[in-house]
Formats: sequence, C-alpha cells, structure tokens
Amino acid sequence: MAIAVIVCLATAFLPILGFKFAWVDPHWIAGVLLILCILFHLFRVFSALGLSSMAIAREDLTELRAVYDPAFDQETTNKYDLGQKLYHHCTATIILALCVTGGLMLAKLDTWFWDRVPGLFSDFQWGVVYAIHGAAALFLIMTFILHTYFTSLPEHRDLLLSMIRGTKENNKSENQL
Repeated sequence: MAIAVIVCLATAFLPILGFKFAWVDPHWIAGVLLILCILFHLFRVFSALGLSSMAIAREDLTELRAVYDPAFDQETTNKYDLGQKLYHHCTATIILALCVTGGLMLAKLDTWFWDRVPGLFSDFQWGVVYAIHGAAALFLIMTFILHTYFTSLPEHRDLLLSMIRGTKENNKSENQL
C-alpha cells in the first residue's frame, strides 16, 4: 500500500513541479493497485484480524488525561495508542476519498481494459470529483510528512518497533529515560 501511495503522490505532484514524464499510466495503475491492496486489507481485517485493535475504546480516551495531568500515568498493553489510531482513521478516510474519486476518474481514461466514458457526470459534478481528489491528495501529503516526522523522533521509536514486532513493549533503555 505504501509503495502505491508514494507512486501516486510522485506521479501526481512531480509534473506540477516541472518534471516532464508520461505520468498518467503509472498514476492510474498505482491507483488501481492501491484499491486492490485496500480491498485485500479490508478482507483481512474483517476475516482474520478484527476491528478491535484499531477501534477507539474508553481506555484509549484515558490517555488524554495524561496530557493534562502529568501525575496520571497509565501503561496500556494495547498494540496501538490513541494517537496511532486517530492517525490511522484520518489517513484511511483520506485514502478512501482518493480511491473513490480516483475510481470515478478512471471512467475518463482509455485503458487496456475499458474505453472512456466521459459523459458519466456533468461538468460541475466532475469538478467536485476533481476538487475532492486534489484536496485529499494535499491532505495525504500533510499526513505523510507528519508520519515521517513523528517516526524519526527518538521518543517514538518504541512505537515504531511495536508496529514491526506486533506487540507493545516498553523499549526505552535507562539512557533514554
């Protein structure tokens, strides 16, 4: 999924920055692959993993108390903390908006599998689809930058390792405390 998102972002914004290349085919192919990856991910979530690890529960909301009350320190064993869950939900919403609008925009392209059907919507409706797609792409860049920034912080390294390992462990050494 990440590779498809990066290819979509690169093929969408590099031409705007002045890089000249044939970007349309790689863009829609990466978009279709992203849609397929998301469908596979949703199948895995609903059939094997379950929604519980990403659902925001009452105990997640108690993490907010630690922001206002430094004396309150509650260690949870959840794989994902509240910030990660909120980031996931935000990014998922943005990517779903991109996939839906991008899927609609495929109707305007001649591809290997179908002929274009440009009269699917009125000009105004196409404008709304393009505006949503463009705004969602800009929001995705923002979340990509935030993700890269927070992943690089030493105090969040244990969260990165917990995502890789699949369990939440306190990976801070004595030197980091």
